Order: sequence, then structure tokens, then C-alpha cells
Amino acid sequence: MNISLEKSTPVNARLVVSISEADYKPQVDKNLKDYRKRANIKGFRPGMVPMQMVQKMFGKSILIDEINSVLGKAVPNYIKENNLSLVGDPMPLNEFENPIDWDTQTEFSFSYDLGLAGEFTVDFEKIPTISTYEIEATEKEVEETIENLKQNSGEQIHPDSVEDGDMLFGVFTQGEWTEKSAIPFKAIKDEAKATFIGATKGDTITFDLQATFVDEKSIELATGNKTGLTGEVTFTIEDITRNAPAELNQAFFDKVLGEGKVSSEEEFRKEILEIIKSNYKREAEYLLRIDAEKALLENIAIELPEEFLHKWLIQVNEGKFTPEQIDADFENVKKDIRLNLIKNEVATQNEIKVEYPEVLERTKEMIRGQFGMYAPADNSMDEMIERIANGYLTDKNKQDNFMKMFNEVYAAKVSDVIVSKVKTESKNITVDEFKQVVGA
Repeated sequence: MNISLEKSTPVNARLVVSISEADYKPQVDKNLKDYRKRANIKGFRPGMVPMQMVQKMFGKSILIDEINSVLGKAVPNYIKENNLSLVGDPMPLNEFENPIDWDTQTEFSFSYDLGLAGEFTVDFEKIPTISTYEIEATEKEVEETIENLKQNSGEQIHPDSVEDGDMLFGVFTQGEWTEKSAIPFKAIKDEAKATFIGATKGDTITFDLQATFVDEKSIELATGNKTGLTGEVTFTIEDITRNAPAELNQAFFDKVLGEGKVSSEEEFRKEILEIIKSNYKREAEYLLRIDAEKALLENIAIELPEEFLHKWLIQVNEGKFTPEQIDADFENVKKDIRLNLIKNEVATQNEIKVEYPEVLERTKEMIRGQFGMYAPADNSMDEMIERIANGYLTDKNKQDNFMKMFNEVYAAKVSDVIVSKVKTESKNITVDEFKQVVGA
């Protein structure tokens, strides 16, 4: 067998695989003999079918299968042994460019177009300094968080009269049409709220739909998706519901933080402040990872075989995406490919490896999260989680489970290396300033 690589540009190449009779004949002959032993053909005893007949009946398909088997090993082995950095998959030239006569040929030649990534280096010294953020949470954030917690932990009450923010339940009427429905106050225009505020159960209110609701979608939802409804309607209030915020008491503290965690409002506020700081620290770390990857992309040039890549994407996505959809997303695809190439180079430079215990631990963390078990558990619980994790990773019916978790660990380790190697500059900013940075 002879394999040659012909580069037309630094990022485009053609791989030519020439196969001689010696590369496939021994295995083809062996397979023919096996077929002869198993063949069950009328008029012949098992194992006594003439080889010429076996050759005529099965020879071509056996030959094609063996040639494909040879190619299936030779091409990826050559790519691996020669450290070719491929973009996409090898694309075989179609049959019209390389016609084959399977009945007479003994020598075969197969050609593949390859897309290669241009040469590049990852030098962290040449990457500009990236800002990291120390976020200063204040009493303002504590107060906002507590108010949200009070609302989320509150109880639903049924007051006698309407206030801003309530939910009204009742019956719409216009002529012969009636519909039992609900009106959320957030769907009412500010200038129309006075029509409802102060109303009580049993009151009937008349109002114009278009002048009252914020948009047509709100009208459709409130009126039971009755499209085209316009003009005045009446609404008879049958019930009023309101979320009453929870009170700052021990029951509320226990519900939010866990029983007995704090015993006073002062302690509660301190704990909430620490949680806020921890959450924003995690967000700042996440932003650093994104900014570090962005800096690598902006400062490391990698030439890609764009024409080949476009052709390959259309081929592999036939029936899934149209060429127009691929065109629209082509820049994002190139960005993802470049980032993956950079990450792979970082992994190679730093000899990043992933061992099974690391994958297992990541899976256990996932399972603890699903059960809500963030605090240390007892031994029996740990044993159960480990058993579930091992079962998840070794499930024969879902073999991609292991690779999914493996890739998560691998990606996290690469990201950790990138963050540790980029130059950073720490800045102290407020929560509002951080929100501006992230565009929130």
C-alpha cells in the first residue's frame, strides 16, 4: 500500500491511497473460504460448494467490504501518525472522478480531499492583560435580595379590594360572548390601573380592551385567546389574589438558610451578604473564562480551509440544514473551530489527561446537585451516590454518558489552565458597574 499527501495550499490537501492485491487478497481469500464452509446452496452438501461458484456469488461484495476495511484503518492511521490537524472529515472524491471496475481491477486508488488548520502557536505572553473583578456587594443588594426572597416565600391571600400587583379572576362579557378568565395587573397599562384599583369582589367594571391592556397578546391571553376582539367589555370580579410577602421571622430564616442556621435578623443579613458575594465571585470567575477565550481568539490567527469547510458542512448537514442556514452561521462555526484548535493545543502543551476517578467525581457532583445534596452527606448516602454514578457511566444502553462527563472534565481542566496562564489585572467595582460590564 502506498499513501501520499499532496498539498495545494497550506490548508488544502489531497490524500491518495493506492492499494495493491497484496493488501487485500489474503483476507479476501480467507473470507471466501469461510463463506464456502457456511454456504447452504441447493444441490451441494455444506462445505462442498465449488469455490468458483462462491467467488461468482459473493466475491465482489467480499472484495468491496475488505477494501473499505483497509481504507477505514489506513486513512485515520496516516492522519494520526503524521499529526495532521484536520478541519472537518476527509471527503472522498466521488465515483465519477475515480471510476472502479470491481470485476477486473486488482490495483485500486482512492483520493480524499482534506481541510487542514494553518500552523499557529499559543503564546500566553503575547495575550493582552485581562480584567478580573472584585465585586463589592452592599446593603442595597442585601435589601433587594431579601425583598425577592420574601415575595417568593410569601403566601397567597384573597383580599376584599384590588391593589396594584393583584391577580383578578372573573367573567368577561361582550354581547352574547362570555369567558371566565383572569387579568394579571402587569398586563394592564399604567394609565388604566385606576379603573381597577379599589374595586371589590362582585363589582362589574366596563373598559375598552385596546385602551386597557399593554398589547394584543395580553388581550388574547386574558380573553381566552379570542382573536379579533375589540371595543368595550365588562368584567365581573369573582376573586382577588395577592402574594403577601413573608415576614422576617425565625420560620423565614429557617426556610431560606436551613433550620437553626441563624437566630436573628442581623445574623440573617450577614449570611445573605456572604451568599451574594459568593454568587458574584462565581459570576466574575465565569466572565474571566469567557474573556480569556475571547482574548485567545482575537490574538491567535489560524488560517482555515474555508471553501473546503463550507462544502463539508453542506455535505454532512444535508437534510438537516439548508445551505442558506449554513451560510448564516458560518462565521460562528469558524470561531468554534478555531477555539477548539487553540484549546487542543493548550491541552497538548500542558499534557492534560483525564482519569476515570475524575470523571466519576464529576458525575457524583452532578447527581448530588440533582438531589439537592450540596452539603456533606453521611457514608450511606455517599455510597448510594457513587453506585448511581458508576451505573450512569457504565450504562451499555447509553454509552455516550461516559464521553459526555469525560468531555466536561477535559474542558474544565483546559479552561483552568488557560485562566491560570493569562495575565490579569484585578479591579474593584460595584454590583451595578459589574452589570454594565456583562451587559445585564
